Amino acid sequence: MLERYFVRPATVDRIRASWIGGPIEQYVTSLADNGYAARNVFCRVPLLVQFGEFARERGATRVDDLPAHVDAFVELWTEQHGTSCKTAVAKKKVASTARNPIEQMLRLAVPGFHGRPRARWARAPFEGRAGRFSEHLTEERGLRPLSILHYKNHLGPFEAYLDGIGCHEVAAISAPILGGFVTESSHLCPTSVRDRCGVLRVFLRYLHREGLIARDLSPCVEMPRSYRLSSVPRSIAWDDVRRMLEAVDRRTVAGRRDYAILILLVTYGLRGREVAAMTLDDIDWKRERIRVPERKAGHSTGYPLSTTVGAALLDYLQHGRPKTADRRVFVRVLAPQGALTTNAISSRVAYYLRRAGINVPRAGSHTLRHTCVQRLVDAHFPFKVIGDYVGHRTPESTDIYAKVAVEALREVALGDGEKIL
Repeated sequence: MLERYFVRPATVDRIRASWIGGPIEQYVTSLADNGYAARNVFCRVPLLVQFGEFARERGATRVDDLPAHVDAFVELWTEQHGTSCKTAVAKKKVASTARNPIEQMLRLAVPGFHGRPRARWARAPFEGRAGRFSEHLTEERGLRPLSILHYKNHLGPFEAYLDGIGCHEVAAISAPILGGFVTESSHLCPTSVRDRCGVLRVFLRYLHREGLIARDLSPCVEMPRSYRLSSVPRSIAWDDVRRMLEAVDRRTVAGRRDYAILILLVTYGLRGREVAAMTLDDIDWKRERIRVPERKAGHSTGYPLSTTVGAALLDYLQHGRPKTADRRVFVRVLAPQGALTTNAISSRVAYYLRRAGINVPRAGSHTLRHTCVQRLVDAHFPFKVIGDYVGHRTPESTDIYAKVAVEALREVALGDGEKIL
C-alpha cells in the first residue's frame, strides 16, 4: 500500500524499517479504504515515523507501550510548531494535527485503545453520583438520544458549577446553590434559560425519588415567564430563498448535495433530523413519492416527489454522491465517509444564508421550515392543512404562524378585518 503513495523505493524502505512500520502501513491502508486524500498520507506518515523514534528513545519496545508516550510527543510537537500561535485555540489546533493521526493509528494497532475523548463526550454528567439518571431518561421517560444529549448539555455546566463552589455531593445541593446557578445562567437567551430550568427540575425530582436528596428541591427552581405566541417565526422571504439557492455552486460535488438538501427543506418544510435520516429506500422513483418516516409526532408522511426536488436529488445521486454502502441519502464528501448529522444539515443551511448575505436570527434548517410554512400561509391554506403538511403534533404548534399572515393583519388594522375573523 505504501508504494501507492511514495514513488521512491528508498522512502518506502525507510518507513518499513521503522520499528512501528507495520502499524503505520496498516494505518495507511485504513486511510485508503476510508477515502482519505493522498495529501493526508503524505502529511501523517512522516509524523508517525517521528513519533515512533521519539517513543523508542523514551524506552518503548512494544507497540503496547506507545500510548504512554502520546501526551509527551504532542507537547513537544506543539512547542516546536506552535511558536507563531497567538491564541490558545491556535495552539490546540496544532496539537490536534499531531494527536489525531497517532491516536487513529493506535486504535488499529493496540486492542482496547480509545484515546482522549472529546470533552463533551468524555462521560455523562454526575456519572456515579446520580444513580441511573441516563437510564431513567431512556427507559422510563422514553426520550430519544438527541433529547438525552440536550439534558447532558445542561447538566454538564451544573456539575461544573457545583465542583467550582466545592459541592461534590448531590446531597449537599440546596436552594441557594440552585439560585446561584440559575443566576449565573442569565447570559443565555430566555428560551435556553427556560430549558435549563426545566432540565434541573426533572433532575431534582429524580434525585428525591431515589433518596439522594432529603427533599424535593424542584419547586425552588422557578421557571422564567414564557408567553405563548410571543415570538415571531424566523422565516425569510421567497426572494431570499432564490438568492440562497443561487449562492450554491452546483458544479461541485458538495454543491449538488447541498442544493438537494436546501430544496428538500424549503419545499416540504422538513426538520433537519428528518433530512439527515432519509434513506435511498424512502424515495419511490416509480410512483414519484417521497416518504418521511418517524416524524416528531410519531407518524410518517408521504409527499409527491416534485419535479424540482426530483431533479436535484437525481443530479446529486448520479454525479455527486460518493460510493458507499450507507443507505442514507446525504453523506460526507470528505473522508471519513459517513452520513451527515442533524447538526451538519443545519450548518450547511446557515453557511449558505450567510453567503447570500441574508441576516436571520439563529440561522439553520428550521429557518427554511418556517419559510415553507409562511409560503403556505400566504397562499391561504387552512392551518389544519398546513400543520398536517409539515408534521405538527398539535394545532397549537401552527397557531404561531398566524402572525406571518401580513396582508390579513393589515386588513384588520385598517378596520376591514371583521370579514376575515
